Amino acid sequence: MSPPDEPRTDTGPVRRFRDPNHQPQGTTLGELRARIDDLDARIVDLMAQRALCVRDATRFKRNAFEVTAPQRQAQVFARVRRLAAAQAAHFPSLPDVVEASYRVLVAGFIAGEERFFAETEPLSP
Repeated sequence: MSPPDEPRTDTGPVRRFRDPNHQPQGTTLGELRARIDDLDARIVDLMAQRALCVRDATRFKRNAFEVTAPQRQAQVFARVRRLAAAQAAHFPSLPDVVEASYRVLVAGFIAGEERFFAETEPLSP
């Protein structure tokens, strides 16, 4: 049983979309939450893979400015925004959500990469 201020997770919907083309993604809130939890696990796995690439990218940077790579950041934000826009038919604010998420994600990865950069040394010529 859900707490009184939380929606029930074991029953059908209590509202409907006016749009007759709406495609339900689950039959109960519990089913949707389980699906979201699975997606979150997959997203975290992909982020861990991305983190390994970011760490390894440190080997190719000559200085701290190259670690921050502002031009590359702008390219990433624009690219993920375009990717999200192509998926936004049923969630119009998706490009904003994705871009904001990536801005936080990239800032965290840069902070990590800066620490890794300090643990590297130049290769001998």
